[in-house]
Amino acid sequence: MTFPTHRPRRLRRSEALRGFVRETHLSTTGLVYPLFVCPGTNVRQEVGSMPDVYQLSVDKAVEECREVADLGIPAVILFGLPERKDETGSEAASATGAVQRAIEAIRKSKINLLVITDVCLCEYTSHGHCGMIEGENVLNDPSLGLLANAALSHARAGADIVAPSDMMDGRVAAIRRKLDENKFQDVAILSYAAKYCSAFYGPFREAADSAPQFGDRRSYQMDPGNAREAVREVELDLEEGADMIMVKPALAYLDVIQRVRDRFDVPVAAYNVSGEYAMVKAAARNGWIDEKRVALEILTGIQRAGASIILTYHAKDAARWLKHC
Repeated sequence: MTFPTHRPRRLRRSEALRGFVRETHLSTTGLVYPLFVCPGTNVRQEVGSMPDVYQLSVDKAVEECREVADLGIPAVILFGLPERKDETGSEAASATGAVQRAIEAIRKSKINLLVITDVCLCEYTSHGHCGMIEGENVLNDPSLGLLANAALSHARAGADIVAPSDMMDGRVAAIRRKLDENKFQDVAILSYAAKYCSAFYGPFREAADSAPQFGDRRSYQMDPGNAREAVREVELDLEEGADMIMVKPALAYLDVIQRVRDRFDVPVAAYNVSGEYAMVKAAARNGWIDEKRVALEILTGIQRAGASIILTYHAKDAARWLKHC
């Protein structure tokens, strides 16, 4: 029996050859670094479950943004912690909220970054849910105006992109109308279109102080067993005016990312979420894995599945590592 003519190992002999034929080339181009902005000044408080991730006052967030831009990362996404919480999350739309002040400070500092803002109510409500409540029911339609007002306040402060993450039905249309009516038709919407009710969000809820005070979010975030439904959610959000869409989380939903990429010709984002990051950090600190190799492999896998935009807490590390690859 003759040896096969084809020898795939020929193209794996050296790093030069492997790089030459590599199908997916990870770069900083589509990376987005999440920031948690809080009240006060000179605040840099590390999140216990997320090593190297901090709650930052506006002044410290500006410093962080300078570092992010210097690393070649093109965008940040801002999450806010309020001075006070109430039933309707009123501070989400406040012109003097941490997110709004951070946007203005970044713009004033002339930092060359795209500024994306998370639009949700969970960080701002006393009950920790993403919309208004009645008893223990999260109300869909009455929440839409609150979300639209929050998005408008971000646009007024100077945001390039608003990213609704609440999963209320119809919120993209409500936000698009509100922005257009107020002459912010050029502000783009990145919709968390397929956001699953995931156990991977735990560390984020510590960082954003956004854990629900009762129940969970299964009645509005997607069931982890559903993939076809994700396609429907994306389709609806695009019909309502979304410019880009997101799948969240990333690792357990690579098949969903691929389905969405194959079906829709729009920019697709994926969120490499807090729990995914925390697992890598914890294992690396115990000496069980090589953090650099694992993190870059994860990000490459997310991009290979079809995401051209990746939100990740590893963005700064990845930018440094990629410079030396």
